[in-house]
Amino acid sequence: MKKIKWQIVLGVFLVSLSAVLYLIHYSIFRDPHHIFIYMLGDIAFVPIEVLFVTLIIHKVISEREKHVMMEKLNMVIGTFFSEVGTKLLKYFSKFDQNFEEMRNRLIVENDWSEKDFLKIKKLIFDFNYSIDSGKGNLEELKKFLIEKWNFLLRLLENPNLLEHESFTELLWAVFHLAGELANRDNVQKLSETDYEHLSNDIKRAYILLISQWLDYMKHLKNRYPYLFSLAIRINPFKKEASAEIK
Repeated sequence: MKKIKWQIVLGVFLVSLSAVLYLIHYSIFRDPHHIFIYMLGDIAFVPIEVLFVTLIIHKVISEREKHVMMEKLNMVIGTFFSEVGTKLLKYFSKFDQNFEEMRNRLIVENDWSEKDFLKIKKLIFDFNYSIDSGKGNLEELKKFLIEKWNFLLRLLENPNLLEHESFTELLWAVFHLAGELANRDNVQKLSETDYEHLSNDIKRAYILLISQWLDYMKHLKNRYPYLFSLAIRINPFKKEASAEIK
């Protein structure tokens, strides 16, 4: 309410100031014809000025603000992978019976182009996953997700995440899986139907996680080559991943 009132006061002041200046002009030159010619010309230019400001300048400013915000979000995504994402990829891969078929395709290299990333991104959504929650260590996965619960919750509290739909969807998928596991007392003794349900939850989170990981790797390659160098050395899909340069 105070903001609206301030804007009204400013508007009245500017209009009044303009009227005073026109009166001063008239009192000096006594030429209303000249005043109205320029007034009409100025008014006629207003729609063009509004068009220029709203469609061009506003768009440039909005794009700049969006770019800055996405940079900050990518920092948040980087923190997510450092704290949770990379380890979670390793946990999920142990449930995938076809993991070896996918592994080599996810070994990102220094010379990958935009086309390579897009090709693999499409592949992961078409790949025939075989997730079996009864074959991996659900107890270990449950413990890990519960330990990271507060960290994930703090990420969701970030209002800017609404601008990054794919990452938000990933967080919700991980949260859902964590909730499913947390509400089971003994994940080692479940029915086949329950294991199948958990397999679907793991598969959903797994696919979204790989997709987001590829986007993040592409971002590092384009913007931060030194971080990309470390990321490809500790690639969770490598059999002998190591930060050490050999």
